[in-house]
Amino acid sequence: MSSLSSRLGTLRGPAAPKPHNARSLAALTANPGCRRRALLDAAGVDKDALAVHLGHPLPPTQSPRALSRGAQFEAQVKEQGGAELLSLLRDVLHLPLPEAAHSDLSVIGKSDKSLPVRHARTRALILEAARGQGPSRTMLDHPVLMLTVPGQPVFLEPDLVAFQSEGVFHIVEIKSFAVIDGQAPGDKVAGAVLQGAAYIIALQDLLTSAGLDADRVSTTLLLITPRNFSRRPMASTIDARQQIKSLRRQLERLDRIEDLLDQLPFGITFDLAYDSDDPRTRTATRDRDDLAKALNAAEARYRSNCSHHCQLAHFCRAQAHEGRLVDVLGSTACEDLGSIDTVPTALGLADESLRPAPDQEDLAAALRHAENIRNELFGGAA
Repeated sequence: MSSLSSRLGTLRGPAAPKPHNARSLAALTANPGCRRRALLDAAGVDKDALAVHLGHPLPPTQSPRALSRGAQFEAQVKEQGGAELLSLLRDVLHLPLPEAAHSDLSVIGKSDKSLPVRHARTRALILEAARGQGPSRTMLDHPVLMLTVPGQPVFLEPDLVAFQSEGVFHIVEIKSFAVIDGQAPGDKVAGAVLQGAAYIIALQDLLTSAGLDADRVSTTLLLITPRNFSRRPMASTIDARQQIKSLRRQLERLDRIEDLLDQLPFGITFDLAYDSDDPRTRTATRDRDDLAKALNAAEARYRSNCSHHCQLAHFCRAQAHEGRLVDVLGSTACEDLGSIDTVPTALGLADESLRPAPDQEDLAAALRHAENIRNELFGGAA
């Protein structure tokens, strides 16, 4: 076991590492300044279990009904060998060819043990097509792609297909949220694009590892969604270059996780001290205060949108409220206040009960100006 793997294992404890998926990788870009999240993700710590034990669990992100609706829409789009999907792709990519080769890799299996086998088959089919040794136009259903995070293989199971057209591969994301009158929920589109960016990066890495050009993978995501209030699918194109760059930066940051580990006290662990190895019946016995103290050794950066992507969001929010941090005021206030990290400090600079540090002079002047305007409008009333 490498030194890095050993240190991450100590941080995690004896529990098996929580594997990444496209959704968790996409979440890396949401709050890149949070060292706590970076360490937990690198070590594969089960953040859901931490949140539950600390008494701050998040509600389920998706209802069973929503998951079922998504599975039904995906099956509809892919039925009959992806005939309807191919028709949509032909329209958006202006394909001249009336047919395409279709391979469904789900026949190999969907268990964890089958993931390396499905990835090997996915890799073989993509490289055959890329080198002109297989069908020139290929749809891969239920492929398995892979990224290394950090130093460990992460298998990604897209609900999409990789489609090759004129030598260029395209990533297709199938989502069940509707596009109504040309408008879709912004947060859901953003999430889909970030997940698609993870698949694009994995496909780029697959080609470059075989000596092929990463430009053979399109950075435009093809998004398939229901049109208006019907169940009829439509195709949209989204430029994912910015999301790809952002996600690559965060993956590189995880590769440099040793720098963050060096800042932690020796021997610190987030182990929940389970009383058995059976995940169905075991109970966490770690003292909550001791666990919170360990987590506090890793600096958090709470933001109001953390609840959309991090299971520890409610715990960090409670800590931010307790410490009266400006983080609870939202990202705009945090950016405006710069190095001022607590509400009492901001109020003290505003009413001149605190003397600003040299690097806070401009901020203090702005806060005093805002306080004067407030007093003029409200007569100094609280």
